[in-house]
Amino acid sequence: MLTVETRHAIDPQTAKRMDTEELRKHFHMGSLFAAGEIRLVYTHYDRMIVGAAVPSGAPLVLDQVKECGTASILDRREMAVVNVGASGKVSAAGETYAMERGDVLYLPMGSGKVTFEGEGRFYILSAPAHAAYPARLIRIGEAEKVKLGSAETSNDRTIYQFVHPAVMTSCQLVVGYTQLHNGSVWNTMPAHVHDRRMEAYLYFDMKPEQRVFHFMGEPQETRHLVMKNEDAVVSPPWSIHCGAGTGSYTFIWAMAGDNVDYKDVEMVAMEDLR
Repeated sequence: MLTVETRHAIDPQTAKRMDTEELRKHFHMGSLFAAGEIRLVYTHYDRMIVGAAVPSGAPLVLDQVKECGTASILDRREMAVVNVGASGKVSAAGETYAMERGDVLYLPMGSGKVTFEGEGRFYILSAPAHAAYPARLIRIGEAEKVKLGSAETSNDRTIYQFVHPAVMTSCQLVVGYTQLHNGSVWNTMPAHVHDRRMEAYLYFDMKPEQRVFHFMGEPQETRHLVMKNEDAVVSPPWSIHCGAGTGSYTFIWAMAGDNVDYKDVEMVAMEDLR
């Protein structure tokens, strides 16, 4: 079963007038992971698709998505798949990839239909592509690792870069995840924006009662969304994207747009946040 929801782009002036319900309607993406289903959100932010597939005992096949306007979803797109569940398999272009929890699979343009099997919980990210680069399964030991923050500032964290120029070549997708260490709760603080690309977050590794307060909005006009386990959020290029949780957690970050340079950001000074 395939479900696709479309999200249109929102400008910062419109976002300023939104209440909590409207903010969640346009930026929050909940209930992506449903047993026996593929659920996708087609965004108008750099045409990024965010979604999930949960085979739950029977294979799920992702092929034609009407919103893409092509016979198959990857005819003019690339894709990254992150397994946030138990062991599973993903098949495309005649190859089958066994994926453990935390593995990331990159599939290039022209890979054809994608089949999901096993007990995995597969997070899906896709963006338009201009070339076909080699498919690659990237395990955590092959990711580029960056340590940031400290326990003193409650943001001791490790960043794992998977679909990233330091590891491999893609068209515009940049994907990785950040693990907060015990006692640390802040992510991406000090905050930044990057006008040349959008970003999406998926928060996971959270207990049912745990929450993350995700901050968004222009630096001088901030808002927040309350996130639970396996909730996702889309971040426009004009918006900050940072958060603080009631305990440690992990989040997957994914970007699409003009530039794949991870450090191409405009930092926001703490005194400038409102």
